[in-house]
Amino acid sequence: MQSIKIRSRVGQDGILHLEVPVGLKDKEVEVMVIYQPIEATTTTKTPEELGWPPGFFEQTYGSCQDDPIVIDSEGDFESREEIV
Repeated sequence: MQSIKIRSRVGQDGILHLEVPVGLKDKEVEVMVIYQPIEATTTTKTPEELGWPPGFFEQTYGSCQDDPIVIDSEGDFESREEIV
C-alpha cells in the first residue's frame, strides 16, 4: 500500500479531477479519497507568534556585513575509474 498526498483545486463545476501518477501499468488498484477543505488565511503571523524573540531581526540584520562569508576552494579530488 502506498500513500500519496496531493493538493488540488475543485473547479467551478464542483468536481475534483485527480491525475495521480502511481508508476503502475495494466493493474487494478484500490483507491481511497479523503478530502479536507483548506481555508485561505488572510493574516500573517508576526515573528514573535512564530517563536522568534522580540526584536531579533532588527538586532541581527546586517551583523555579517563587516565579515562576509567566504567559501574556500574544495581542493583537488583524486581521479577514479569511471563506473559503467
